[in-house]
Amino acid sequence: MMIKINIAADIVTKPILAESIMETGSLLNISQAHFDSIHGEVVAEIPSDQFKKIRDALVSRGAEVVVLDTPINRDEDECVECGACISVCPVKVFSFADDWSIEVDSDKCIQCATCLKMCPHNALVLGQ
Repeated sequence: MMIKINIAADIVTKPILAESIMETGSLLNISQAHFDSIHGEVVAEIPSDQFKKIRDALVSRGAEVVVLDTPINRDEDECVECGACISVCPVKVFSFADDWSIEVDSDKCIQCATCLKMCPHNALVLGQ
């Protein structure tokens, strides 16, 4: 299962992720991470049977944990098939078909929302 861990400014410099992993023994497969001085965000895969343990450990340290279970959707009427989404997707959800139309493999989506920010026509949406 894919999860997103949000870490607020007041705890972003603390090793809460490492502490939670060590406490629970749960292994995370981190697919994307961004940290700066005001916020941290990690997208990771964890076995479903380990979710409650790692969630509880992270929440007890002040993090927010969200299950990512709604992949990207594309509004085909709004999409102009420019390929901006292809160039920024870290897991290759988007590709060009032989006829240069955009193909979407939403099963690969880690819901990082990078493509949403890049789409010039706002043709992509998470959670619908």
